[in-house]
Amino acid sequence: MSKVVADYNASQDKVEVVMDTSGVDVVSASFVRGNPPDIMLANYNYEIARFVERCALSDLSGTEAAAESDQNLQPLIDQYGKCDGRISALPYSVMAASVIYNTQIFADNGLEVPTTWDELIAVCEKLKAAGITPFYATFKDDWTIGQGWYDYSVGGSLDVLDFFERLRAQGADVGSGSPVSFENDFSGATDKMLQLTSTYTNPDADSRGYGDGNLAFAKGQAAMYLQGPWAFSEIAKTAPDLKLGTFPLPMTADPDDRKVRVNMDLAAMIPEGSRHQEAARDFLEYLFVPERIEAYNASQLGFTPITGAAEPDDPRIAGMIPFYNAGEIYQGPSVLVPKTIPVFNYAQAMVFGDSPTSILRTMDQDWARLAFRQPKEG
Repeated sequence: MSKVVADYNASQDKVEVVMDTSGVDVVSASFVRGNPPDIMLANYNYEIARFVERCALSDLSGTEAAAESDQNLQPLIDQYGKCDGRISALPYSVMAASVIYNTQIFADNGLEVPTTWDELIAVCEKLKAAGITPFYATFKDDWTIGQGWYDYSVGGSLDVLDFFERLRAQGADVGSGSPVSFENDFSGATDKMLQLTSTYTNPDADSRGYGDGNLAFAKGQAAMYLQGPWAFSEIAKTAPDLKLGTFPLPMTADPDDRKVRVNMDLAAMIPEGSRHQEAARDFLEYLFVPERIEAYNASQLGFTPITGAAEPDDPRIAGMIPFYNAGEIYQGPSVLVPKTIPVFNYAQAMVFGDSPTSILRTMDQDWARLAFRQPKEG
């Protein structure tokens, strides 16, 4: 991205783009001071969506970049919130994540990629019988549980988009007796998650962190690993020639229920308060030129969210391509709640032995309190 900025600055002499990687906290403060950045390229989450819901971002619907944007992703953008009548954010990089598996271990043990829950359990049992750890787990780092075990289990069990739409509509009246709740809707998924974490992971998982997991998996100490594509480069530092693949975690008896977890790793936005709207739009269009946006996503093993974009060509993520192309995707439920609900901590507590029913009930209470404090629409 530094090169993209340098090339743009060299291509014209009207403006100079200065890249600032300070992060969302500094950006939030700049909005408060009335001096937001002219253009933002940021991870799209609840913190960023606050600007969208307050209509603090300008409408990008008239740009060429918006015309080329993959419209299948718009429901996922809107899932965080929206300003009616505007396209406030354009996805720039979509990161897909699923089970990473050692293809050599699978081949050596005559295993096929599982497509149902029963097939997954059968694979795990065969691996255990062969003296191989099915999953390498890193429970010391709570985020690895949240983005992996929790997200994959829930996302593979139910319609995440539909659940959160109904949950938002439910408002503050959320609990075990309500039509939609974490306790009722997530209990089946978390029970299966705990079956996997308690039976088919390395015995020292409670004391292993992300770095430990990358090293151990690179050394062939497990057949599967629940991490995103960001782990590939870390694994390659130890085992650059290790043959790896990906597949969505199957959680039901129906192969058609399989989906991959995605997140809007980067989205482009132009604040209403930008003092250089025309220049910001010119740079926006420069960023979205296919050769630039595709080059960025290729470097990150991401999916390019514009129409007609080339598919990723890295064989390690090839197993996710059919699901992404078919729209069989979901955003991780761990990132679809405000940070004041400590989902990573809750997921870790479940894995460490706390009652999942009690924790899901607490999540309902947390959500109800936040919803009660939200301004009423209309």
